[in-house]
Amino acid sequence: MAAFGARGDALSRRPVSAGLCAAALLALPGLMPGLAEAATPALGPPLAIHYLERRVERPVPLNNEDPIPDDEGARGAELGLKDSSATGRFIGLGFSLDAKVVAPGDDIRAAFRDLADRHFVVINAPAADVLALADLPEARESVLLNIGAPDTRLRDAECRKNLLHILPSRAMLADALVQFLAFKRWSRILLVTGPAPGDGLYAEALKRSAKKFGARIVAEAAYDPRGGDVRDTALREFAIPTRGAEHDVVAVADEAGAFGASLNYNSAAPRPVVGTQGLSPAAWGRPVEAWAAVQLQGRFRKLAGRAMRPVDWAGWMAVHAIGEAAVQARSAVPEAVRASLTAATFEVGGFKGRPLSFRAWDGQLRQPVFLLWPGAVTATAPIEGFLHHRTELDTLGLDEPESACRAFSGRSP
Repeated sequence: MAAFGARGDALSRRPVSAGLCAAALLALPGLMPGLAEAATPALGPPLAIHYLERRVERPVPLNNEDPIPDDEGARGAELGLKDSSATGRFIGLGFSLDAKVVAPGDDIRAAFRDLADRHFVVINAPAADVLALADLPEARESVLLNIGAPDTRLRDAECRKNLLHILPSRAMLADALVQFLAFKRWSRILLVTGPAPGDGLYAEALKRSAKKFGARIVAEAAYDPRGGDVRDTALREFAIPTRGAEHDVVAVADEAGAFGASLNYNSAAPRPVVGTQGLSPAAWGRPVEAWAAVQLQGRFRKLAGRAMRPVDWAGWMAVHAIGEAAVQARSAVPEAVRASLTAATFEVGGFKGRPLSFRAWDGQLRQPVFLLWPGAVTATAPIEGFLHHRTELDTLGLDEPESACRAFSGRSP
């Protein structure tokens, strides 16, 4: 178990917040000694936030790529604590973050029960663990914030009222990608799917999105890289599964990165590769820098010594959202913070160019999705021209009429 403590240098995004006014005072040269201290209220008891992670086996990266770091998610949550503490201290609010990592095979439910305070728990774990925790009697009054499971079913028939989702669902990622393809009029998709369960779920999301936005899956192929080294055989092997009906793009569903990167330039026809590799939809990535995101990127790199990944952003966003809810409530009382966080009017900044909010029908955080090439942000979805009567952000993922979630039916949109 590790405990993260307290203060950083980020300020609230709200223009007239107490944090911003106090920060302006601190920045003025020539302040009389003691004035800054007098402007800062004494901190009360901190609001306890927990980070609970299931350690999973990481895939071995191909092509000498950087491996997925073991601290992905946890370092984002740590930065969220620093940012929230920097804002909250100006109005007398404090925060604490306790991190616990559960080994493969260990009981994550027991780890949850051992938490001293379960009001706010950031969960970085597969979908089965997320559901197991959400269904515990001890979690009935908790707010669980999912940062690691993109499974659409958690936002659909298997939603839970005590569960909020920070990471975009696979449906949101697929909708972002297919919106871009529809805008470019690259509507004919050849789909190559890997053998892992997540690959099949990603492929299903792409099929649903293609139907939703008028694209077509013109051919499908399955590819299993096990038993060989795709780096040695890609030139020959990929010519067969990518040969078929005329298509505009090759979409790949390979969440573990077992072969998708080698599809580039090895397909039978000279077509772009999109999906889990090539042009990829993601919550966050190294090239994101607009809307002052470069500041968040720099703070994270200083803290973690590496680039911020999507689950890192989700970890930061989860703790930041709790901190912002406390600031808006001007309280560290868990019940008041929960009421603020789950209110239909709650909005929070996330360095994505617009206020973010939770959907009333499934607990998913509305947010733009970036379409990333390794060196650049190619586009940001929702793409221009895709409209919605509430907000165009609701064109990404399951809209209210599409979702089978009924756990949130008592909340207004």
